[in-house]
Amino acid sequence: MPLTADADIKALLESARTIALVGASDRPDRPSHGVMAALQRHGYRVIPINPQITGEHVHGEFVFRDLHQLGMPIDIVDIFRRPQAAGDAVDEAIAIGAKAVWMQLGVVNHEAAARAEAAGLAVVMDRCPAIDIPRLGVRRIEPRDDATG
Repeated sequence: MPLTADADIKALLESARTIALVGASDRPDRPSHGVMAALQRHGYRVIPINPQITGEHVHGEFVFRDLHQLGMPIDIVDIFRRPQAAGDAVDEAIAIGAKAVWMQLGVVNHEAAARAEAAGLAVVMDRCPAIDIPRLGVRRIEPRDDATG
């Protein structure tokens, strides 16, 4: 079952540091553009993923083609894709060892969610972290000291 309890979602958001945003956009009128900026303001490192704008920069971050290119630990894969396309992003998140997948508002894919949960990932579906962070009072994320983890 996807996470629905506020305490569980808050704990996920407070433990995460790095978020890969699948479906990131360089267009300011797109919801993913604003959500990425909001997450960065809250202290997260947000890595944009979009094969159509690979190599460009969004909010100061290099845009990658797919999750396999990252080569770094990812806490949450935030998915801005149509529900039927979300499954591919979930499968990539599983393959790279992400800790959680977050399907944005309107993105509901129960089969993909079940695959992620079976692989041990936490799942949030049909929610937006930019809404949940202030609603739940999630504390600002401070960078981890790499020496202490």
